[in-house]
Amino acid sequence: MTTPTDTSPEQLYRHSLRLLLEKDIPAWIALWAEDGVMEFPFAPPGWPDRLEGREAIAAYMRPYPDHIDLRDFPDLRIHRTTDPETLVVEMRGVGRVTGTGAPFDMTYIAVVSVRDGRFVSYRDYWNPLAVQAPGLDFAGSGAR
Repeated sequence: MTTPTDTSPEQLYRHSLRLLLEKDIPAWIALWAEDGVMEFPFAPPGWPDRLEGREAIAAYMRPYPDHIDLRDFPDLRIHRTTDPETLVVEMRGVGRVTGTGAPFDMTYIAVVSVRDGRFVSYRDYWNPLAVQAPGLDFAGSGAR
C-alpha cells in the first residue's frame, strides 16, 4: 500500500486489520484523517464513547497491544453500502488478554467511513458485557 488515496475503503480496512495484528499502532493511526472520529455507542460507564481527532484516537490506541494480544480476525465480512466511502463490517477479534493469558474473543460490527483514503468515522458496536467477564480486567486501560 503506497499511499492511502490509492486504495479502496475495503482495502484500507483490510490493511488496518493487518497493522493491528502486527501491533503497529503508529502505522494504524497514520491511516486516520486529522479530524477523524471514533465512537463506541455501547461503551459502559467510565469508558470513552467518542474520540475526536487523530491525536485522541492515538492516545486511546497506543496501549492496546499491552492489554490485548490480537491473533486473528476470523469471520470477517465487509459489506459495501450505497455510499462508496462507507462500509459495514462484521468480524471477530481473537487472541489473549496479555495480563492474564485469558482468551479474548470479541464480536464487532463497525460502520466505517473513508475520505481521501483515510478513516474519518468509525462507529464500533462491541459488546460491553464482555469486559466484565473473568480474566478481562482491563477496564479503564484504553483497550478493548
